[in-house]
Amino acid sequence: MTSARSFLIRGLLAGLFAGLVAFGVAYAVGEPAINAAIAIEDSGALADHHAHHDPTASDSSGAAEVPRLLQSTLGLLSGTLVAGVTLGGLLGVLSALALGRFGRLGVRAVSLSLAAIGFVSISLMPFVAYPPNPPAIGHPDTIGVRTALYFIMLAASIIAAVTAVLVGREFAERWGAWYATLTAIAGYLLVTLAAMALLPGYSEVPADFPATVLYHFRGASLITQLALWATLGVVLGELLYRLRRRTGGGHVPEPDYAEQLS
Repeated sequence: MTSARSFLIRGLLAGLFAGLVAFGVAYAVGEPAINAAIAIEDSGALADHHAHHDPTASDSSGAAEVPRLLQSTLGLLSGTLVAGVTLGGLLGVLSALALGRFGRLGVRAVSLSLAAIGFVSISLMPFVAYPPNPPAIGHPDTIGVRTALYFIMLAASIIAAVTAVLVGREFAERWGAWYATLTAIAGYLLVTLAAMALLPGYSEVPADFPATVLYHFRGASLITQLALWATLGVVLGELLYRLRRRTGGGHVPEPDYAEQLS
């Protein structure tokens, strides 16, 4: 019998590896865009924009700053590792709870499905609603409002995803897996898109900010999140598959997924 503790440990290990992968992707893809944005900020090209919105900006020049080299290496690595381990542990526990409750999906498919749901609900939809901005954009006096709106959207997305999974399981017994899945996805999108429409929007991107830098920064942010979740789902699925195979005393066959969706 496989304990939830075994799932948790493997989730943490998978999260550690996923955090390393996310760091590599973020450093290779995201750092150039961040450096370009910082160069724009340092050049004074946005000085009038910041001065208009933050009259006290010149008074903060004496504040202590973390060296850029440390931010882009140890700071970035720490952030991705913490995110990976936290999400990995959560995904490991959820995999233990979900196994056997997603029809005849095997442990690999369960882990990948949960990772896909996590990416869409935790990363993608909040990103679409409130995309991140590079360091040269944003005003200190709006940080509280922007953070609150983001977490409201995040909470709405997670609640909608959990509800969609529960409703989909109920409908699967009546309509079959295919129609239940389509209904659950449609319901989730309806709720999250409605939340986006109801929540206030904001844009702090100045008109003269280079569109290519903004595009590359946001694209790198999304790619990093995708790499984190994809690696987490694949590695955790493989670790759990090997665990089940060892504790089960033999080969664990993967189900016919085409048959499940028919």
